[in-house]
Amino acid sequence: MSTPTPAPAAPTPAPADTPNGPIEYLDVGAGDPVLFVHGSPGGADQGELMTRFLVAAGFRVIAPSRPGYLGTPLSDANATPAAQADMYPALLDAAGVDRAAVMCWSGGGPSTYLLAATHPGRVGAIVALAAVSGPFTFEGGVSDSLLAGRLGPWLMREMAKHAAKSLVGSTLGEEGDLTKAQLKELTEQVWDDPTRREFVLELSATVAGRKVGLHNDHRQFPGLGDLGLSGIEVPVLLVHGTVDADVPPEHSERALAALPEADVLRVEGGTHLAAWTDPTSHAIQARVVDALRAG
Repeated sequence: MSTPTPAPAAPTPAPADTPNGPIEYLDVGAGDPVLFVHGSPGGADQGELMTRFLVAAGFRVIAPSRPGYLGTPLSDANATPAAQADMYPALLDAAGVDRAAVMCWSGGGPSTYLLAATHPGRVGAIVALAAVSGPFTFEGGVSDSLLAGRLGPWLMREMAKHAAKSLVGSTLGEEGDLTKAQLKELTEQVWDDPTRREFVLELSATVAGRKVGLHNDHRQFPGLGDLGLSGIEVPVLLVHGTVDADVPPEHSERALAALPEADVLRVEGGTHLAAWTDPTSHAIQARVVDALRAG
């Protein structure tokens, strides 16, 4: 297999005017609502990509762009995770939703936990995928700066066109502490599976050129205070790969110790993208679906 099939056209985000300011979001699928809070970097497009398995399972997904990402403007009023947690109920109101399950990934963790702690009536259950749960300092080099800049989207498009398998391998390598042999095996497994392969290739477009939001997360996350974990009353499923090279597994272990009602799925040998690219990803996603339905 040499050339990946073209990705289907993505839905277009829409703005919602709320009392907490404008929020761009995607609303896809039908069924019980799930709010998806994206990572760092990310956007509504990342939410749509990461929740396709939920839509296929019969959920309605509401996926906002956090402030500074894509079409949601960043201001002093919405820069902190606490302020962003206050935006989500306003978005749910605009979407006509009283209560939703919530799924987050990576940098979406802080505002998700704060949402559940400060607006308990709006959240039915949480699934936290490799989620930040406390103070976090990003470790990025020249390549990350290039990706976040104006050349990032062009670079990712060119790699997806002309060096797709290399892009898959480099992405997986950055997201997990894998040996060369392990990375080669995982890359081949992902490349040979159309769903996993296209996920990684499409993911590259949802992280490039997101400088404003990413820089805000860089400012906010090292000084994170109490996220209210001990006061969260809804069930939480924590999912974390044991060789995650982006957000250390200790973040889920910390949350597990503090949350009143939580379970953890440790993905042995799993990377930061384990829920979508691990050989066991179908079983992981089935567990996620069950946890969200229970809420």
